[in-house]
Amino acid sequence: MKKNVIFMTAVEVSSMAYRSKPYSYGINSFKQWCDKNDCELFVLDKEICSSDEMRINYHRYYAFDILENSGIEYDQILITDADAIIHPDCPNFFKLTDRKYTVVHAEGSYDWICRSLENYSKYVFEGKTFPLWKYFNAGFQIVNKNHKHLWKELIEFYWTNKDLILQMQEKFHVGTDQPIINFIANLSGVDMKFLPYEFCQVDLPRKELLNEELPFLKVPGIYQYNSIQNNSDASKTFYWMKKTYEKLFENK
Repeated sequence: MKKNVIFMTAVEVSSMAYRSKPYSYGINSFKQWCDKNDCELFVLDKEICSSDEMRINYHRYYAFDILENSGIEYDQILITDADAIIHPDCPNFFKLTDRKYTVVHAEGSYDWICRSLENYSKYVFEGKTFPLWKYFNAGFQIVNKNHKHLWKELIEFYWTNKDLILQMQEKFHVGTDQPIINFIANLSGVDMKFLPYEFCQVDLPRKELLNEELPFLKVPGIYQYNSIQNNSDASKTFYWMKKTYEKLFENK
């Protein structure tokens, strides 16, 4: 019987092993949510290819092939990040998709977002663009087999344009996979549905929400622990994810 699947990348890169330390909290939170909502969790913890050739962010776009090669029958797929925690009472977003390409608008640093949008438009996508409000966060994407061709296109686009993409990231300090999947999806004309911020709560520090009271927990959803200052060793990510997990799942 086909199930909805949450596909999560939790690959430990040897040169950045510290980043994977908090992953267990994210994985365990999603395991419990999946059990409650009759979904299946798939964790990709091995590199598909060397991270020197392709950053881990791109590995998730192999989800269709990986699930099929693993004999997993799926209906809809959510891709998300292992450094995120889901509230046990988060609404079942799979019931909200209308079977469209379902995402959440990218909040946070609009300098970074606009820099990605403008420079990829100019140097990679021949001046083509789309409205800023349709720029979504790549850490929350729900798809089904009707969208398989879009992720295949992204993978092919990456390998064809790898050198240019790496130059873009080095020169303009733009996103990795996020700008590319935004251009591919938005320019394709695919029918998209945007869910509210609660399903991809990012940039909590900028919103003055990441403090000892954990006020963001008042809105059950998915919490992303990004944009934390002075966090080069990911120790603060570990601290806040551990604290959140214990509050939600252990200190009831």
